[in-house]
Amino acid sequence: MPVSIRRLIVALTLSCALVAGATACSSSGSSATKDTAAVAAAVAATPSPSTTAEKQRLSKTRFVANASLAAGATYQWIVKPWKAGKFKKGVKGRRLALIKAGVAGAFAYNRLKAASRNAKGDPTLSKAIGPLTAGIDALKSLPAKLRKGKSTDDTVGSFDDIINQVKDAGKSAGAKVTDKVPSTSQLTGG
Repeated sequence: MPVSIRRLIVALTLSCALVAGATACSSSGSSATKDTAAVAAAVAATPSPSTTAEKQRLSKTRFVANASLAAGATYQWIVKPWKAGKFKKGVKGRRLALIKAGVAGAFAYNRLKAASRNAKGDPTLSKAIGPLTAGIDALKSLPAKLRKGKSTDDTVGSFDDIINQVKDAGKSAGAKVTDKVPSTSQLTGG
């Protein structure tokens, strides 16, 4: 019984504090709107804390994160099952493997597009990734081919080639990309 009395006292105290705070805020009227407007103006007037060098460093970090997720998804759900022969006709679990590969392909395409946008913030990365944007754009139709099971060897080869080229470009620009397998929620949530 003492536990429930303590809970009652805590709940009563918190509700009284909320009511007192609400009435104190609502009774001030016009001065509250003036204060809010002053705070909003002060926030809008403050400059961004990021300098150009910080933005470039952050773009390189974002590039590595996005490219690593794309590489991990491609390896885990496209290249690895393909090497194991799970995409061949008549293999048990083929349909599920192809669906997973299609979802992973769409995710990898999305992350590679984000990585190429991030690379534009760093001059060295933008030069290294620039020639690969056409190849990344060509990946757009490949996830649908993977889901349908059409020309899986060529499709897997295309994904693997682009991922390796992005890794090499990142390495040459000082941004080493490693495989980072995304979680299921990242795959389905984008």
